[in-house]
Amino acid sequence: MTLNKTSQNFFAIASFLMALAIAIGAFGAHGLKSIVTDDMLKIYNTGVEYHFYNTLGLFALSIFINFKENNKKLIIACWLMVIGLLIFSISLYLLVILNIPILGAITPIGGTLLIIAWLMATYSILKDK
Repeated sequence: MTLNKTSQNFFAIASFLMALAIAIGAFGAHGLKSIVTDDMLKIYNTGVEYHFYNTLGLFALSIFINFKENNKKLIIACWLMVIGLLIFSISLYLLVILNIPILGAITPIGGTLLIIAWLMATYSILKDK
């Protein structure tokens, strides 16, 4: 199957984000387990889980974009998803690694962007004819 350029770009971004999620998850499981508390490890793992889930979602939306390349709302939803997952997950990773609790205040911004991204994706898929 030949992918359009937009779909190909989002597949590449999703592939990179998935590799990053695996590496960061492995680091948490092996590198952090002995140096942070169980509560902090749970916070870190929440970042990893959301990283994985939303990366899988980005793969799925990349398929839709292949068939609807000019669906601007769907493209915006994908960008919001990328930005949201990076803000959400990276703020949790850094909160745990650097032990700076104020970073937790940034996390809801990423979560809000993820919610908006998924609602925009839903709307764009249902309303696109």
